[in-house]
Amino acid sequence: MIDLARAMRRHDGVARVRTLEAEGLTRGMRERALAAGALLQVKKGWVASADADPLLIAAARAGVVLSCVTQARRLGLWVLADGATHVAAKAHSGRAPVGTATVHWADPAVPRHPEALVDPIENVLALVATCQPYEQALAIWESALRRGLVDMRALSRLSLRPKARALLGAADIFADSGLETFVMPRLKWLRLPLRRQIWLHGHRVDLLIGERLVLQIDGAHHTGSQRDEDIAHDARLMLRGYSVIRVSYVQVVEKWPEVQDLIMRAVAQGLHRGT
Repeated sequence: MIDLARAMRRHDGVARVRTLEAEGLTRGMRERALAAGALLQVKKGWVASADADPLLIAAARAGVVLSCVTQARRLGLWVLADGATHVAAKAHSGRAPVGTATVHWADPAVPRHPEALVDPIENVLALVATCQPYEQALAIWESALRRGLVDMRALSRLSLRPKARALLGAADIFADSGLETFVMPRLKWLRLPLRRQIWLHGHRVDLLIGERLVLQIDGAHHTGSQRDEDIAHDARLMLRGYSVIRVSYVQVVEKWPEVQDLIMRAVAQGLHRGT
């Protein structure tokens, strides 16, 4: 006999009735579960657990898949705040959007299973490339590569649009966060060596500009003992002749001209040069 709770967890809480029936769910079991509130009727042919993700329920009801930045966020990738829900539907399918969702009408790079409610990571990245500004898209791509959700070789063999191809060529798996992804392209115009995530005197630094200028980028939750340790390392670096500029999440995302001005002035003073 089917373990309904386990079966629903296997399907992330939302499933087609016919799929559950193929696994052993009888009509009587389904009706009793619906009556008890253990299952919810999503629409004809679909049911959900009482605690299922509302986004998955909405996707099943509308006949679309969660994709782009919405699925990227669900996967734990580095995504800037975006209040809209992004879903995908096959081009010319005529399916209705999920409320006020952003709907991407496009054929997928990787075929979608008819019962899928979320896009494969390759499709997510392909849509991110056409939907998001370059820096934000690159941060999501690098986050996916860094976490091993996909690899460059597999992506290179897909039929990708020009924007996705450009991101594939620019992506670097060694970025530690999306903030570093933002910074690198913004500083290339300096025409100085830019090395990120390298070890200096027992500790990793975010970016070394030239030979002696260190840029450290604090994430949104950079607090407590980690911050104390990093500040102590900043002091050790300065005693060894390095110059350290430490900036915050807000400065990189919202106040970049101020950060750039600091770096330009440090370079003008030769603080990036070795002794």
